[in-house]
Amino acid sequence: MGPAMTRRAFAVVRLVAALAAGASAAMAFPEVAHADEPEAFARVVVDSAELRSGPGVSYRVIYSAERGETLAIDGRPSPGFWLRVVLPDGRAAYALGDEVQVFAVRPGEPGAPSRPGFFATPPLEGAHGGLAIVGGVMSVPVADGSRQAFGYLEARPSIVLHRTVTLDGFIGDALTSDGAQILYGGGATIHFAPSWPVCPFLGIGGGGLSVLPNADSFVLRREDLFVARAGGGVLMALRGRILVRLEVTNLALFDAERVKNAQTYSGGLGVYF
Repeated sequence: MGPAMTRRAFAVVRLVAALAAGASAAMAFPEVAHADEPEAFARVVVDSAELRSGPGVSYRVIYSAERGETLAIDGRPSPGFWLRVVLPDGRAAYALGDEVQVFAVRPGEPGAPSRPGFFATPPLEGAHGGLAIVGGVMSVPVADGSRQAFGYLEARPSIVLHRTVTLDGFIGDALTSDGAQILYGGGATIHFAPSWPVCPFLGIGGGGLSVLPNADSFVLRREDLFVARAGGGVLMALRGRILVRLEVTNLALFDAERVKNAQTYSGGLGVYF
């Protein structure tokens, strides 16, 4: 038997022993509630383990786990030496059995790991792009000098350069009874704590604003303005790489003759992939 087959055989033995120990413990204490039953985990025992989207080396790598990282086990496909585990962001992945050590613990034991909950870390690690849809209010100065608050909807595609930096495009529409105000452009976002479940961020960008009034509008008039945009907010990550996004931005609207400020207050959902 070669070294690779030996390691895999030991991995299977460890898995069977751990699960058997958990089952024996549960039978020895039948009065214990389901929440206290032992749960199986896998600890990475190599410098870096590539976790894949399926049980085989032909599947793409979706996560790299470092030595000592612990992941909850979500079953073991058969045949083969692959373990189905749960990533910190709630996705399922597959780890090679000889790259992890399987063990079982009861929830609440000192140092016991936990399974991912409703919230997760923002799924920026390993992502290549994303899309967010947000809605809220845009407060804009109008022709008579007053300010009007309009309902606002925006789509924001992203390219992930690093888990701390994304490049973003945006196109939004503030619909009113007097016409539409189309906001468009691009920019960059910096994530200050990408490993936190609630991640603060700051975004800057630029583009344009086109005011398209209705034919009978007495409040809006046709305008095409440049936009400088800056704002910030927080991302709250949920399982499945879903993000809740809350944001406030300030818009400097200008042309060759004047400058005015507008604001957006928005929230919505996003996903990274």
